Formats: sequence, C-alpha cells, structure tokens
Amino acid sequence: QVQLVESGGGLVQAGGSLRLSCAASVSIASLNRMSWYRQAPGKQRELVAALTSAGTTNYADSVKGRFTISRDNAKNTVSLQMNSVKPEDTAVYYCAAHTAWTTYWGQGTQVTVSS
Repeated sequence: QVQLVESGGGLVQAGGSLRLSCAASVSIASLNRMSWYRQAPGKQRELVAALTSAGTTNYADSVKGRFTISRDNAKNTVSLQMNSVKPEDTAVYYCAAHTAWTTYWGQGTQVTVSS
C-alpha cells in the first residue's frame, strides 16, 4: 500500500507560479513511475506530467515549457513546478504512484488561477 499526500495548492494569479509537492509513504525509487493528473469541473481527469524511475519525463502538450516534474528520492517526494499559469490550469491536481500492478492516488489539491 502506498499513501500519497499532496500539498502546495492554492490561489494564484495568471502568469504566476506555484509548486506542488507529493510525499510518498514508500521509497519512490521502487516505483515504476510517478505522475501528476488534474481534473477540472465537468471534465475528465487528464495526465499533466509523468516521471519514470529511469528519469524519463512526459508532459501534456498544454503544459510543455511551463511545468516541470521532478523528484527527491532521499525525501520520497515528487514535485510539480508550475510557471506562467493560466486560468485553464484551474483544477484539482492529483499525485499518482504506479507499480507494475496498480496505481495509487493522493487526495488531490486545488489549484485556482485567477485572470
């Protein structure tokens, strides 16, 4: 069982920055992949960014060049640096941990971008 706790959400103005963090209850080095998803009201949950155990990253086209996913294996945390945010980035952001058999989810953190 993997427990994930997100933090860092809040209200930010368009063009500003925000940093989300996700603390895992296990060694993230043992996991296949860590990722961030988001879900806006009335929309499906979508992948924002992913980071494999080998260090490969993947980003949604809508956030490329603005968001950066990173990890700190010593602290078992994964972060999402969000720069140049836009109102359309408003959503609940979820951290996810992927093993070969299942995916674990955090409780989510709200990000609201004002115009």
